[in-house]
Formats: sequence, structure tokens, C-alpha cells
Amino acid sequence: MSTQVAMTKSNPMQTFLWLLKREYWEHRGGFLRAPLITAGVMIAITLLTLLIAESAASRHGINLGGMNLDAISRNMTADQIALFNSGLNAGLMVISVPIMVALFFVVFFYLLGALYDDRRDRSVLFWKSLPVSDLHTVLSKAAAAAVVAPLLAIAAVIVLHLAFLLIVSVYAMLHGVNPLPLLWNPRLLVSLWARLILLIPITALWALPTVGWLLLCSSFVRSKPFLWAVLLPLIAGILIGMVGLMQQLSLPSMWYWRNIVGRILLGFLPGSWLGAFGGSIFGIFKSGDNIDIALAKGDIISAVLSWDHIVGILGSLDLWLGVAAGIGMIAAAVYFRRRRIETSV
Repeated sequence: MSTQVAMTKSNPMQTFLWLLKREYWEHRGGFLRAPLITAGVMIAITLLTLLIAESAASRHGINLGGMNLDAISRNMTADQIALFNSGLNAGLMVISVPIMVALFFVVFFYLLGALYDDRRDRSVLFWKSLPVSDLHTVLSKAAAAAVVAPLLAIAAVIVLHLAFLLIVSVYAMLHGVNPLPLLWNPRLLVSLWARLILLIPITALWALPTVGWLLLCSSFVRSKPFLWAVLLPLIAGILIGMVGLMQQLSLPSMWYWRNIVGRILLGFLPGSWLGAFGGSIFGIFKSGDNIDIALAKGDIISAVLSWDHIVGILGSLDLWLGVAAGIGMIAAAVYFRRRRIETSV
């Protein structure tokens, strides 16, 4: 391993990529297996649901094959097909939520232990003996949490979508229904997956305060980083509420919880970046041709993932204030990484 590091000493990019590989191999159980296991659970639930539906249909004498669904699908208008596609999009996103929730917990606890665990087991002394800077080490852990883990989660989401559509297709064919016209729309699927992938950098920017705060706690505290990371902002919020500090500053009473606690603890929670529009899900629907068209068709998923919406997020002041705060906390984590070597359990 030291030979490989020596080979990359003169090339910072290769060193950084090697560190990313190290993070993946050390944490692939959470980064890769957790999303895949969650996808497997959702597939099992889908199969169980169809079996229950089939049993209930048999008991009540319902025959899907006798409903002539093929003729119905052939006679659907363009608007009806678009409405069906929006419903399919929404369904695919709903079954993907558990994977995103699993990603949240994986990344949260990964960041809490990213710098703390090395100090706890004294392996930090070994890593500091290698020609790898603390800056590269901290940045590789931030990139692993903000980019590598979400990419693997999206890969699991794609596997889940394909498996779900395949299962439903087989179920439909067993009842004499052709699933190809409505379920297998390559343009629809590729567009949905491309938008999810393109949202990774948006989510990474939005979650930067969470990355910075958890890495700072991981690099600084001597024990129990979870309690420090969670209880400190919660206790501060309770004290602020007791003295009425937000009212004295002419700010809404929930400002601290939404802009501080929410940003440093819940940045990786699915859809947390909707807070870029004032913390309300209704605030995402700003004026814009693409969004208006999507909403007119009832396609909320396309509205949320539209280009107009993505550009709107990038233009949000809340986003860039959080980015600045996240960078500052990551810099502080690098500082403590250089100076704090040992910890007590």
C-alpha cells in the first residue's frame, strides 16, 4: 500500500482518487450493500403485494385478462398517456424513497466516524506517516459522502426500477396484457435517471453544511461524536427559544431550526433541498414555462426535477450561504485533523 501511495505522490489527483478508493473499500458495506439490500426489500414487498392482489382477485372472481386493457391503452389520448407516465414516474420515485432514506443514515454515521475512528484506534498515526496531506484526507471523505455514496444509491435505484417494471410486466403478461406500450418507455426512464444523476451535485452543494458540521465534530470531539453533533444544536435551539432570541432579531420563530439545525443535520434527507425555496414544498412551484407545463399535466415529479427548478436552486442565496458555511467547517476539520491525534473512548 505504501508503494502505491509513493507512486501517486507527485500527482495530487491520483492521490485523491486513491483515497476515494480507500473510502469505498473500507465502507462498501454501507455505500453499496445497504442500498442494494434496501432495493431487494422493496422488490420483495412488490412481489408480496402482487401475490396478495392476485389472491384477492381470485377470491372475488376478477380477471384482469378479461378487461381488454390492451384495447384501452391503444385508444388512450396523448394527454392520458402523459398522465399515466406522470403517475408511473411518481410511483417509481415513491418506491425509491427507502433507498434515499438508507443513504441518509449511511452518510450521516459515516461522516461522524470519518475522522474520529482513526483517532480512536490510533490508525491516524499510520495514515500520517504516509505522504498524504490532511487536506486530501478530509476532502476525500467529504467527496465520498457527497458524491460516491449518492452515485451508488442512484445505481441501486435504477436496479430497483428495472426490477419493478420487469415484475409488473411479467404479472401483466400472465394475464394476457402487453406491458410494452405503457411501462417500457426508454425516453421516460432515461430522462428520469438522468435528472436524478444531475441532482447529485445540487444535493452535494445543499448538504455541504451537514458534511462540514459532521466532519468538524468527528475531527474535534474526544468521545461520543453523535451526542455532540446532535445535542449541541438541539440544546442551543431550546435555549434560543426560551430567551426569545429570534423574536428579538425580528426573525421567524422557526428560522433557527430550518436554517441551522436543518442544514447541519438533515442536508442529506431526501428532498431537503426543497428548503431552497423558503422551506415549503409549495415554494418550489415558481413561474417558469417548463414547470407550468408539467404542473398542467399533473406531473409533479417533472416539475420538481425540471431545468427551471434546478436553475432556481442554483440561484438561491440559502444554497450559497450554506456552501460558504460548509467550506468553513471543512477547513476547521482539516485544522483539527492536523493537531488532534489521540482521543479517549
